[in-house]
Amino acid sequence: MVPQPPIALLDDERFDGHRSPEGYHPERPERLDAARAGVRSGLGKGSLVAISPRPVRAEEVQRVHAAGYLGGLREALAAGDGALDGDTYFCAGTREATELAAGGTVGLVETLMDSAARRGIALVRPPGHHARPRQPMGFCLLNNVAIAAAAALGRGAQRVAIVDWDVHHGNGTQEMFYEDPRVLFISLHQWPCYPGTGAARETGRGAGQGSTLNIPLPAGADPAVYGAAFRRLVLPALDAFQADLVLVSAGFDAHERDPLASVNLDAATYGAMTSSLVAHVEQVGHGRLGMVLEGGYDLRALEDSVASVTRALGGHVTALPEGRLGPEFERALVQAEAVR
Repeated sequence: MVPQPPIALLDDERFDGHRSPEGYHPERPERLDAARAGVRSGLGKGSLVAISPRPVRAEEVQRVHAAGYLGGLREALAAGDGALDGDTYFCAGTREATELAAGGTVGLVETLMDSAARRGIALVRPPGHHARPRQPMGFCLLNNVAIAAAAALGRGAQRVAIVDWDVHHGNGTQEMFYEDPRVLFISLHQWPCYPGTGAARETGRGAGQGSTLNIPLPAGADPAVYGAAFRRLVLPALDAFQADLVLVSAGFDAHERDPLASVNLDAATYGAMTSSLVAHVEQVGHGRLGMVLEGGYDLRALEDSVASVTRALGGHVTALPEGRLGPEFERALVQAEAVR
């Protein structure tokens, strides 16, 4: 029997300190309870390498956020509790959770680059991919995956790829790397949907032209659509780019049970997409693949999907789904292919 590779895990109870002062909110601490249960279920007899988070450093934030952004955010959060916009709340525990989530995700990247653990998962809150260079939004305050990708470049990586399969377009991450040819940003997302960005024609600017790949998909997309998107667009783009590290903005709100969108994936599809990415990084030769939690608001769907991803990180192989595509989905993929 081939031994399962160790999986690096970033988790901390202080992430639970970020909770809405108004009571119920879809981005709530119970999400991490579900994700933790998923890791336990999916791990089997595999081993974990625990990562203890540390607060993000100002210079790490400033690589992708505007100068002074962290200081301004800290000043806003000092109010104790409230809201930064109509979606994005804060409370007394938000600053600690936010800075540990970003710094811990940098720690995950450092572990993947410097240790025997080449696959990992960051169970972080608050999420990050909507946070823009100068603006928190969409439940997000600091852009965890972007800060970590920039840190990898600072540690010597020549190229980093980010695959964002959250059902909502990662507008903040795209904006941060839109002119940077060292970062390939790939997003699969429902279209139209919040935040209204992510059209196929958005492909990068200047030196970064061609380093952004958006795959906007109509509501109702199912596992066969995502399987086709991976085979026809995602994996060929990754193969051509040959990144030194692949990160995933791993939102699970494209699951059919999720209340905030209208895509119809199941937990097995997340495992299959992860399996295909594992195969890619092994084929490239470095094996580095890091999953960073973003959305996912149905607790049962989140637990099952994280379990499926964890099994795939541990070596369980699931083939990408196949099946007939409806004409609207075929048109969406053809459009993305034509732009690419």
